[in-house]
Amino acid sequence: MKLKKTYSYAIWSAIYLTLLSVAIATISYFFIVKHLGISTVIISVIILFIISFFIIQYRAEHFIYRRLKRIYKEVSILNVDDLKRDSATTDIDQLSMQMQKYVEGKTLEIKSLTERDSFRRDFLGNVAHELKTPLFTVQGYLLTLIEGAINDKQIRLKYLDRANKGVERLVAVTKDLDMIAKLETDGINLNIETFNILELIQNSFDLFEMKAKKRNITLKFDRVYKSGIFVLGDIEKIEQVLINLIVNSIKYGKPNGTTSVSVSNYDDKKLIVRVTDNGEGIQREHLPRLFERFYRVDQSRSREQGGSGLGLSIVKHILEAHNQTILLKSTFGEGSEFSFTLKKAK
Repeated sequence: MKLKKTYSYAIWSAIYLTLLSVAIATISYFFIVKHLGISTVIISVIILFIISFFIIQYRAEHFIYRRLKRIYKEVSILNVDDLKRDSATTDIDQLSMQMQKYVEGKTLEIKSLTERDSFRRDFLGNVAHELKTPLFTVQGYLLTLIEGAINDKQIRLKYLDRANKGVERLVAVTKDLDMIAKLETDGINLNIETFNILELIQNSFDLFEMKAKKRNITLKFDRVYKSGIFVLGDIEKIEQVLINLIVNSIKYGKPNGTTSVSVSNYDDKKLIVRVTDNGEGIQREHLPRLFERFYRVDQSRSREQGGSGLGLSIVKHILEAHNQTILLKSTFGEGSEFSFTLKKAK
């Protein structure tokens, strides 16, 4: 029968100690007792105890170390190189705590890898879906034209215009994908400078004035500002934040509605910029996920309006790179307010 490991360990330790005791007893009988007396025997016993203690301690540590090493080799997630000789101990409580701590660390590592893998699958699925829709749209119109519809001038112009819109959406999705990939891998290289935030807001209004007029939406400041308000930041990145927020307010605003932008003090060191509309608003259950990549409140409506579904995620990344905060308040059916902070210029 195969002996239990602890029995084997105990037998070998007993053999070592027995042999040592016999040797010491023999030496004591012939040399110590006859010549040196009983006191020397007592000293010998003490020496025997000390030597025995170190032998048992060494044997125990050696036994545990070998067992741990075998465990590390057999368990795929454990690296045998991580195990050091001095980490072996006969203190079972300490050993249990060390192993528990190691297992907890590996568990967190596995959880993190699982979450990353899940995100990768979701991300690839979303990218494929976002690209597939406009691609099939463009392909459908072009095939229809190739099959003979190109001879009809009215249909030709109509289908080419729709195909062009599909291509524009593909370009927008590709640009946003490229940007968010850079934001999440390389980070953002910010060119911090002082600029007039009111001037930047007005430039954004001018850029989308025609888009707003198509839906009869008025772009305006909340009040008349008598002088410029200067902040610190990357002017190009902050302009993109404003553009994304203003475009969203136009897309989901009510016809004949308004988009108002205000700038006010947040605290002694920061200003807060608010982009407010009286549009559709957002239901409460959607608010926590609104800044996720590709998340859409209304899938069908959002796709009709265009866009990549990455705008708000990009906004969040840019502001976090500035060590600033973005806030959201919305009442369904009444409108939404997106606001973000910026550092004041001295």
